[in-house]
Amino acid sequence: MLRFNCQEKYAFTLAEVLVTLGILGVVAAMTMPTLVGNYQKRAYVTQLSKVYNELQQAALKYKNNKNAINLREAGLTSQAEIKNFLYDNFKVVSDCGSTVKEPCFSSKYTDLKGNSHNANDSWGAASSVTLASGVSIILDYPAYYTKTVNGVTSYHGHMVIDVNGIKGPNKGGRDIFLAEFYDDGSIDVEGATPECKNQGICEGNKSLKEIREAYYNANCRTARYGTGCIGKIINDNWEMNY
Repeated sequence: MLRFNCQEKYAFTLAEVLVTLGILGVVAAMTMPTLVGNYQKRAYVTQLSKVYNELQQAALKYKNNKNAINLREAGLTSQAEIKNFLYDNFKVVSDCGSTVKEPCFSSKYTDLKGNSHNANDSWGAASSVTLASGVSIILDYPAYYTKTVNGVTSYHGHMVIDVNGIKGPNKGGRDIFLAEFYDDGSIDVEGATPECKNQGICEGNKSLKEIREAYYNANCRTARYGTGCIGKIINDNWEMNY
């Protein structure tokens, strides 16, 4: 007697394939916005970190060239000199004088809660430029403001960094950040002074991390220029976890 071994073959029906594709489509629709958002956050932080480091390196070079212990001693004490500092160390493609305005900055920004704010601020002691990289900066000279804690005075100037210039989303804490430029060349939030970092002379006897966190909580979500947001990013090892 002859015997045949027949192996049955199975395949998905058209209905099963369509159901599977439908499920995959729903999962993709749910996860894609999060994936895209996370990618954009990483891109903004990467660009912020790049200009953050470049500015501090330029400040160190400026001090070393003048054999000075800080930027004040080196002569970075006027609007004209801060402009020269930017032109000498970066390729400037647009100059907006001392204003947060087009073509360097957008005329409007939104905060993280979605509220719209006008820009077009004028900063009398600053220089406002767009660099060849697309980053826009407005920078006070770092002796324009002072802060005294326990009898010790620190010196700083305000600064704003828009990591992609006039391009969107133009949202505080996403692509634009306000920080302080200290006279040792460091960049941080208000209160995170060189004296706090190096000597432990900190306002309210808070730690450096606590100062950044408090400033972030008080300002980041409602500020048009993302005041305090950079401190949270630094605390979180250059991750945008908000």
